[in-house]
Amino acid sequence: MTDVAKIAIVAALEREVRPLVRHWRVNRQESAGRQFTFFEKNATVVVCGGIGAEAARRATEAVLQLYRPALVVSAGFAGGLQAGMKVGQVLSPRLVIDASDGSRIDTGVGEGALVSFGAVAGAAQKAMLAKAYGAQAVDMEAAAVARGAEAHGVRFMACKAISDARDSPMPPVERFVGPDGQFRTARFAMHVALRPWLWNRVRRLAQNSAVASRRLCDALAALDNGFRTEVASSHPVPASVKS
Repeated sequence: MTDVAKIAIVAALEREVRPLVRHWRVNRQESAGRQFTFFEKNATVVVCGGIGAEAARRATEAVLQLYRPALVVSAGFAGGLQAGMKVGQVLSPRLVIDASDGSRIDTGVGEGALVSFGAVAGAAQKAMLAKAYGAQAVDMEAAAVARGAEAHGVRFMACKAISDARDSPMPPVERFVGPDGQFRTARFAMHVALRPWLWNRVRRLAQNSAVASRRLCDALAALDNGFRTEVASSHPVPASVKS
């Protein structure tokens, strides 16, 4: 990768960003004794660190140490907290709130608020979070990514797509997240296969996730282009080296 205007995108799971990285170069590297898979194209890198704050923290630290980006983006799925947040809608929040301590990070761009919560939020928990923070959406990783970027003095923003609306019932996914933040897909599928009453709920979540993934990746591609235009305009090429 080049050393100019690198963008690091930190997501939880590859399925969230698969339409974006499907044909990108794959680079597996070690950081702090852990293996990470990085997807690279031009001066942009994507790492999928796993679900939850700790997994996000490790992935952020790894990409910062190995790639030294100018911008870190927390990207992925989020749950809607307000009635107006529909599946597939993309949010670039001005504020990222950590529900564990109430701290707030101003990204300096975008609008609205995203709250990072330490568990998968169902409908009842979403209602509580919406009342407590007035946020538009909830995720699990953005605050951890923001703290990592802040510690290194690197610009940060978040880009999230709604995968489940405010009142959407969630299947029991949290119990299938391992200590490493990876989702145990085979175990989850076996669990669901034996419980027909979950089939429609899981099918609907899969359909919504596919929509959210496409919209998210479109937004990330546009963000990438916009950031490069911003950098190019602030660092014009001298006339003597233009072709």
